[in-house]
Amino acid sequence: MRFNRLTSILLSVSCLSILALSAVAQQRKPAPVPTEPRDKTYTDLRSVIYCEVWLFVGNPHTGIAGIYYNTSDLNNKVDKKNTCPASMWDKVTLKSLESDYDVIAAYKNGPRGWTMDKIKLPVGPVVAFDGIESRWMGEGRLPPGVTLKAAHMEPYKPLQSHRKSTMTFEKGKPVFILEDAEGTPWVMQAFAQLIDPTLTYDKLKDLGSKLKPPAGWKFRVAVLSKELVISTPQGYNWIVQDELQNTYDACKDGACNFKP
Repeated sequence: MRFNRLTSILLSVSCLSILALSAVAQQRKPAPVPTEPRDKTYTDLRSVIYCEVWLFVGNPHTGIAGIYYNTSDLNNKVDKKNTCPASMWDKVTLKSLESDYDVIAAYKNGPRGWTMDKIKLPVGPVVAFDGIESRWMGEGRLPPGVTLKAAHMEPYKPLQSHRKSTMTFEKGKPVFILEDAEGTPWVMQAFAQLIDPTLTYDKLKDLGSKLKPPAGWKFRVAVLSKELVISTPQGYNWIVQDELQNTYDACKDGACNFKP
Protein backbone atom coordinates (compact mmCIF):
# COMPACT_ATOMS: atom_id res chain seq x y z
CA MET A 1 0.00 0.00 0.00
CA ARG A 2 2.82 2.38 0.92
CA PHE A 3 4.56 1.62 -2.37
CA ASN A 4 1.38 2.27 -4.36
CA ARG A 5 0.78 5.56 -2.53
CA LEU A 6 4.42 6.63 -3.10
CA THR A 7 4.08 5.76 -6.78
CA SER A 8 0.88 7.78 -6.99
CA ILE A 9 2.57 10.79 -5.37
CA LEU A 10 5.56 10.58 -7.73
CA LEU A 11 3.29 10.32 -10.74
CA SER A 12 1.33 13.35 -9.55
CA VAL A 13 4.53 15.36 -9.08
CA SER A 14 5.78 14.28 -12.50
CA CYS A 15 2.52 15.33 -14.17
CA LEU A 16 2.61 18.69 -12.42
CA SER A 17 6.20 19.23 -13.60
CA ILE A 18 5.27 18.43 -17.19
CA LEU A 19 2.31 20.81 -17.00
CA ALA A 20 4.53 23.54 -15.53
CA LEU A 21 7.13 23.12 -18.25
CA SER A 22 4.39 23.18 -20.89
CA ALA A 23 2.99 26.38 -19.41
CA VAL A 24 6.43 28.00 -19.48
CA ALA A 25 6.94 26.97 -23.10
CA GLN A 26 3.55 28.42 -24.04
CA GLN A 27 4.45 31.73 -22.35
CA ARG A 28 7.62 32.13 -24.43
CA LYS A 29 7.06 34.26 -27.51
CA PRO A 30 8.19 33.30 -31.03
CA ALA A 31 11.13 35.27 -32.37
CA PRO A 32 9.56 38.31 -34.09
CA VAL A 33 9.91 38.05 -37.87
CA PRO A 34 8.09 40.61 -40.04
CA THR A 35 5.62 39.31 -42.63
CA GLU A 36 6.14 42.39 -44.81
CA PRO A 37 9.55 43.97 -44.19
CA ARG A 38 10.04 47.40 -45.75
CA ASP A 39 13.09 48.74 -47.57
CA LYS A 40 15.15 51.21 -45.60
CA THR A 41 18.34 53.07 -46.60
CA TYR A 42 20.96 53.88 -43.99
CA THR A 43 23.54 56.57 -44.86
CA ASP A 44 26.69 58.01 -43.24
CA LEU A 45 27.35 54.65 -41.62
CA ARG A 46 31.13 54.51 -41.65
CA SER A 47 32.42 54.11 -38.04
CA VAL A 48 28.89 54.20 -36.54
CA ILE A 49 28.64 51.87 -33.52
CA TYR A 50 25.76 49.39 -33.34
CA CYS A 51 24.77 46.13 -31.65
CA GLU A 52 22.72 43.10 -32.64
CA VAL A 53 20.54 40.65 -30.74
CA TRP A 54 20.62 37.16 -32.25
CA LEU A 55 17.85 34.63 -31.54
CA PHE A 56 18.54 31.03 -32.63
CA VAL A 57 15.67 28.75 -33.66
CA GLY A 58 15.35 25.28 -35.22
CA ASN A 59 17.36 22.13 -34.59
CA PRO A 60 20.34 20.28 -36.12
CA HIS A 61 18.04 17.92 -38.08
CA THR A 62 16.16 20.60 -40.01
CA GLY A 63 18.76 23.35 -39.73
CA ILE A 64 19.39 26.19 -37.30
CA ALA A 65 18.71 29.84 -38.10
CA GLY A 66 20.10 32.83 -36.25
CA ILE A 67 17.61 35.73 -36.59
CA TYR A 68 19.25 39.09 -36.00
CA TYR A 69 17.99 42.50 -34.90
CA ASN A 70 20.14 45.61 -35.44
CA THR A 71 20.18 48.88 -33.47
CA SER A 72 21.34 51.14 -36.34
CA ASP A 73 19.62 54.57 -36.48
CA LEU A 74 18.07 54.01 -33.03
CA ASN A 75 19.01 54.79 -29.40
CA ASN A 76 21.23 57.65 -30.62
CA LYS A 77 19.68 60.85 -29.31
CA VAL A 78 22.82 61.61 -27.26
CA ASP A 79 25.41 60.56 -29.87
CA LYS A 80 24.45 60.03 -33.54
CA LYS A 81 27.56 57.88 -34.00
CA ASN A 82 26.58 55.43 -31.26
CA THR A 83 23.33 53.46 -31.57
CA CYS A 84 24.29 51.06 -28.77
CA PRO A 85 25.01 53.04 -25.58
CA ALA A 86 26.67 50.88 -22.93
CA SER A 87 24.12 52.01 -20.34
CA MET A 88 21.38 50.39 -22.45
CA TRP A 89 23.29 47.40 -23.86
CA ASP A 90 24.41 46.26 -20.40
CA LYS A 91 20.76 45.80 -19.40
CA VAL A 92 20.18 43.21 -22.14
CA THR A 93 20.75 39.73 -20.68
CA LEU A 94 20.84 36.31 -22.30
CA LYS A 95 18.75 34.95 -19.43
CA SER A 96 15.86 37.30 -20.18
CA LEU A 97 16.10 36.75 -23.95
CA GLU A 98 16.05 32.97 -23.60
CA SER A 99 13.18 33.04 -21.09
CA ASP A 100 11.08 35.54 -23.07
CA TYR A 101 11.45 33.91 -26.52
CA ASP A 102 10.97 30.37 -27.80
CA VAL A 103 14.59 29.90 -28.88
CA ILE A 104 17.39 27.38 -28.40
CA ALA A 105 19.91 30.14 -27.64
CA ALA A 106 20.47 33.89 -27.75
CA TYR A 107 23.58 35.99 -28.36
CA LYS A 108 24.61 39.60 -27.79
CA ASN A 109 26.54 40.60 -30.90
CA GLY A 110 28.21 43.89 -30.14
CA PRO A 111 29.31 46.56 -29.85
CA ARG A 112 30.33 46.65 -33.50
CA GLY A 113 31.09 49.42 -36.00
CA TRP A 114 30.18 49.79 -39.67
CA THR A 115 32.92 50.10 -42.30
CA MET A 116 30.60 50.79 -45.26
CA ASP A 117 29.06 54.13 -46.16
CA LYS A 118 25.51 53.13 -47.06
CA ILE A 119 23.21 50.12 -47.04
CA LYS A 120 19.72 49.48 -48.37
CA LEU A 121 17.78 46.44 -47.17
CA PRO A 122 14.35 45.29 -45.97
CA VAL A 123 13.85 45.73 -42.22
CA GLY A 124 11.14 45.01 -39.69
CA PRO A 125 9.37 47.35 -37.29
CA VAL A 126 11.13 48.54 -34.15
CA VAL A 127 11.45 45.80 -31.50
CA ALA A 128 12.76 46.49 -27.99
CA PHE A 129 14.86 43.96 -26.05
CA ASP A 130 15.21 44.90 -22.37
CA GLY A 131 14.79 48.53 -23.37
CA ILE A 132 17.17 48.82 -26.33
CA GLU A 133 15.49 49.35 -29.70
CA SER A 134 16.33 47.37 -32.84
CA ARG A 135 14.95 46.17 -36.16
CA TRP A 136 14.89 42.72 -37.78
CA MET A 137 17.44 42.63 -40.63
CA GLY A 138 17.75 38.97 -41.67
CA GLU A 139 19.10 35.61 -40.57
CA GLY A 140 22.19 33.43 -40.80
CA ARG A 141 21.58 29.76 -41.54
CA LEU A 142 23.44 26.61 -40.57
CA PRO A 143 22.80 23.62 -42.86
CA PRO A 144 21.01 20.49 -41.55
CA GLY A 145 23.29 18.23 -39.55
CA VAL A 146 25.37 21.08 -38.13
CA THR A 147 25.08 21.73 -34.41
CA LEU A 148 25.28 25.11 -32.71
CA LYS A 149 28.73 24.79 -31.09
CA ALA A 150 28.77 28.45 -30.09
CA ALA A 151 26.45 31.38 -30.62
CA HIS A 152 29.10 33.26 -32.58
CA MET A 153 30.73 32.19 -35.84
CA GLU A 154 33.91 30.10 -35.97
CA PRO A 155 36.81 32.18 -37.34
CA TYR A 156 37.41 31.79 -41.08
CA LYS A 157 34.42 29.42 -41.48
CA PRO A 158 32.00 30.99 -44.03
CA LEU A 159 28.24 30.80 -43.80
CA GLN A 160 25.31 32.20 -45.77
CA SER A 161 23.60 35.33 -44.50
CA HIS A 162 20.08 35.43 -45.98
CA ARG A 163 19.06 38.99 -46.67
CA LYS A 164 18.37 41.29 -49.62
CA SER A 165 20.84 44.12 -49.27
CA THR A 166 22.93 46.58 -51.25
CA MET A 167 26.04 47.91 -49.49
CA THR A 168 27.97 50.89 -50.87
CA PHE A 169 31.60 51.80 -50.21
CA GLU A 170 32.47 55.24 -51.57
CA LYS A 171 35.25 56.07 -54.03
CA GLY A 172 38.48 57.31 -52.45
CA LYS A 173 37.85 55.62 -49.11
CA PRO A 174 39.64 52.56 -47.66
CA VAL A 175 38.25 49.04 -47.56
CA PHE A 176 39.63 46.32 -45.32
CA ILE A 177 39.97 42.96 -47.06
CA LEU A 178 40.61 39.33 -46.21
CA GLU A 179 41.75 37.54 -49.34
CA ASP A 180 41.33 33.75 -49.25
CA ALA A 181 43.54 31.07 -50.77
CA GLU A 182 41.55 31.17 -54.04
CA GLY A 183 42.08 34.91 -54.38
CA THR A 184 38.51 35.87 -53.46
CA PRO A 185 38.35 39.20 -51.62
CA TRP A 186 36.16 39.32 -48.51
CA VAL A 187 35.38 42.98 -47.74
CA MET A 188 34.87 44.02 -44.13
CA GLN A 189 31.34 45.28 -43.47
CA ALA A 190 31.84 45.77 -39.73
CA PHE A 191 34.50 45.65 -37.04
CA ALA A 192 33.88 44.24 -33.56
CA GLN A 193 34.69 45.33 -30.03
CA LEU A 194 33.69 42.03 -28.39
CA ILE A 195 37.14 40.42 -28.22
CA ASP A 196 39.19 43.62 -28.38
CA PRO A 197 37.19 46.51 -26.83
CA THR A 198 39.97 48.94 -27.84
CA LEU A 199 39.52 48.31 -31.57
CA THR A 200 38.26 51.40 -33.41
CA TYR A 201 37.75 52.33 -37.04
CA ASP A 202 40.99 54.36 -37.04
CA LYS A 203 42.99 51.29 -35.95
CA LEU A 204 41.76 49.02 -38.77
CA LYS A 205 44.61 50.03 -41.10
CA ASP A 206 46.97 48.12 -38.78
CA LEU A 207 44.68 45.15 -38.16
CA GLY A 208 46.86 42.75 -40.16
CA SER A 209 49.42 42.60 -37.34
CA LYS A 210 46.77 41.19 -34.96
CA LEU A 211 45.33 38.48 -37.21
CA LYS A 212 46.54 34.94 -37.80
CA PRO A 213 44.52 33.75 -40.82
CA PRO A 214 44.79 30.21 -42.27
CA ALA A 215 47.49 29.35 -44.77
CA GLY A 216 46.85 31.14 -48.06
CA TRP A 217 44.70 33.88 -46.53
CA LYS A 218 45.94 37.45 -46.08
CA PHE A 219 44.72 40.81 -44.83
CA ARG A 220 45.15 43.95 -46.90
CA VAL A 221 43.84 47.51 -47.18
CA ALA A 222 42.82 49.08 -50.49
CA VAL A 223 41.73 52.62 -51.35
CA LEU A 224 38.86 52.47 -53.83
CA SER A 225 39.41 53.94 -57.27
CA LYS A 226 35.64 53.74 -57.86
CA GLU A 227 32.51 53.04 -55.88
CA LEU A 228 32.19 49.45 -54.64
CA VAL A 229 28.71 47.93 -54.42
CA ILE A 230 28.08 44.57 -52.73
CA SER A 231 24.60 43.14 -53.29
CA THR A 232 22.80 39.82 -52.85
CA PRO A 233 21.63 38.68 -56.29
CA GLN A 234 20.97 35.17 -54.96
CA GLY A 235 19.07 36.40 -51.90
CA TYR A 236 22.07 35.79 -49.64
CA ASN A 237 25.74 36.52 -49.36
CA TRP A 238 28.67 34.58 -47.99
CA ILE A 239 30.14 36.06 -44.84
CA VAL A 240 33.13 35.17 -42.69
CA GLN A 241 34.64 36.41 -39.45
CA ASP A 242 38.23 36.62 -38.26
CA GLU A 243 39.34 35.71 -34.73
CA LEU A 244 38.32 39.17 -33.46
CA GLN A 245 34.80 38.65 -34.87
CA ASN A 246 35.17 41.35 -37.54
CA THR A 247 32.74 40.46 -40.35
CA TYR A 248 33.48 40.33 -44.10
CA ASP A 249 31.31 39.80 -47.23
CA ALA A 250 32.60 37.77 -50.16
CA CYS A 251 33.02 39.16 -53.66
CA LYS A 252 31.75 36.01 -55.39
CA ASP A 253 28.56 34.65 -56.96
CA GLY A 254 28.04 38.06 -58.61
CA ALA A 255 27.84 39.92 -55.30
CA CYS A 256 30.33 42.74 -56.16
CA ASN A 257 30.35 45.18 -59.08
CA PHE A 258 34.13 44.60 -59.20
CA LYS A 259 36.81 42.87 -57.09
CA PRO A 260 38.86 45.39 -55.09
